Amino acid sequence: MNQYPLWKYILIVLVLLTGLLYALPNVFGEDPAIQVSVSAHGTALDQNTLNQLTTALEKANLSVKQAALTPQGLLVRLYDTDAQLKAQDVARETLGRGYVVALNLAPATPRWLRALGAAPMYLGLDLRGGVHFLMQVDMKAAIDHAEERYVSDSRTMLREKKLHYLTVERASGGGIVFKFKERTERDEALVLLSKELRELQMVSQDAPDGFYVFGRIPEKERRSIAGTAVQQNLTTLRNRVNELGVAEPVLQRQGEDRIVVQLPGVQDTARAKEILGATATLEFRMMDEEHEAQEALAGHTPAASKLYYERNGRPILLQKRVLLTGESVIDAASGVESQSGSPAVFITLNAKGARIFSQSTRELVGKRMAVVFIETKSESKMVNGQEVKEKRVVEEVINVAVIRSELGKRFQVTGLDSTDEAHNLALLLRAGALAAPMEIVEERTVGPSLGQDNIATGVRSAIIGSLLVMGFMAFYYGMMGVISDLALLLNIVLVVALLSIVQATLTLPGIAGITLTVGMAVDANVLINERIREELRNGNSPQASIAAGYSKAFLTILDAHVTALIGALALFMFGTGPIKGFAVTLTLGILTSLFTAIMVTRAVVNLTYGRQRAVRLSV
Repeated sequence: MNQYPLWKYILIVLVLLTGLLYALPNVFGEDPAIQVSVSAHGTALDQNTLNQLTTALEKANLSVKQAALTPQGLLVRLYDTDAQLKAQDVARETLGRGYVVALNLAPATPRWLRALGAAPMYLGLDLRGGVHFLMQVDMKAAIDHAEERYVSDSRTMLREKKLHYLTVERASGGGIVFKFKERTERDEALVLLSKELRELQMVSQDAPDGFYVFGRIPEKERRSIAGTAVQQNLTTLRNRVNELGVAEPVLQRQGEDRIVVQLPGVQDTARAKEILGATATLEFRMMDEEHEAQEALAGHTPAASKLYYERNGRPILLQKRVLLTGESVIDAASGVESQSGSPAVFITLNAKGARIFSQSTRELVGKRMAVVFIETKSESKMVNGQEVKEKRVVEEVINVAVIRSELGKRFQVTGLDSTDEAHNLALLLRAGALAAPMEIVEERTVGPSLGQDNIATGVRSAIIGSLLVMGFMAFYYGMMGVISDLALLLNIVLVVALLSIVQATLTLPGIAGITLTVGMAVDANVLINERIREELRNGNSPQASIAAGYSKAFLTILDAHVTALIGALALFMFGTGPIKGFAVTLTLGILTSLFTAIMVTRAVVNLTYGRQRAVRLSV
């Protein structure tokens, strides 16, 4: 008698029910929606904001399917894409600046399924579409940043060599100007700077008011700096996309100063836009203890200092010299300060940054240090009926504290407004600083690359092909063929369920992987059925033929699946992008086909024929 123990039946039923449950969200589709979020410094979104937006949408004769406050902001579901685009314009006009209004496709999964953690799998740009950003790198800012670095390094070198200078600063037309009182000091400095800063072209000049050295970055070095800035920004964007958890993103350079970012299957487009476009970083500067901020307000700012403002609006005078920047941060985590309970960011520095910070703070114990939060924002405004983008750099002092002891590799920053701000700042620091600011010059929701008609045709072809295969199996193998067809359907359900659980992105190569695993599952059942036929022809009883068919075909099926699994793992390890998507679906499909082709079909066969002593086997 062919029978499984009870625990095997229970296990199979639980696996299948779980698979059906987690595959179910893919049936409900998605709603066109707009998502509204606010930057860390903006006004918090609340019920009043939601009411204001829904009222404006009603006045615009736009029917709202659902509007709700979510942890990520406001989510307004519409009935079609035309209403979605109109609602985006209305939201921007109603809420004004400071808010991020992005298009989204919100899953229409019922609440009870969401409560169980069930969510639909992501679809790639070639199937469902996604978000497409074209980002432009500010090359001038990259050159300016390099010149600022040269200014800071030059001052440090001249001080260490005890060469007295009057000023070291960037020239208004580009380049660096060194001014000295004595010719001898100028000449010594020229030799030193030419040796240490070989990237700069140095030229000396005498003038009635002093002796000068002019340093300029040559064109070849400018191109190198610009290329490095784009490459570093590309790496930083990849890190940020990884932090967002987007599967199979596309990030590639376009031209000299642009980067294309495609986020397939993204669920939170507003947050993606905010994080990708953000240029937030930190600078640690010492306070100018010798001068008053009121002097700077009156127009008498010391040459080595700069006027800043704290978040409460109080002016504060800081030294231009930067002790440390966010570029030295290798890890950052948001949390809560143990004593005050206020939001904080816990920072870990690299070896070089830790050494510099330790040495600087050791010499400055007892003095006050400020943490400056710097963020570059791109804002749009209408000028003469045309949209004009403006860049605005926000520099705020978020924390001022007395250095009580030498600071090392790990320390914390407080003074943040909220836990969300702490989380975003930690994410940006952890992902790396941008070498130069970027702005999103194009944003659009991308439709399927093959078009809806082609996708519908592909789905229809797949269904017709599957029905033909299932019809052939049922015709050629009878009842055993019907059982095999059931296993094929359950195999597809389990693959979809696993893709949904791991939140993988399904692309056209992924569908090819599923198709391949369905073929392997059919092949496994063909081997089993043919083996059973052979046993029957040899004169064995139906029950003995079933047992022998499954046991003797098992090793052959296992060998074929293990060989395919090795290939899939190799593709996943060494492939990128769509190749990884193919490898993921192929790997999951191999595992599910082993389960359905052997365990599930054997359980159904046992329940159908196993209890009958005299049986006529339909195979």
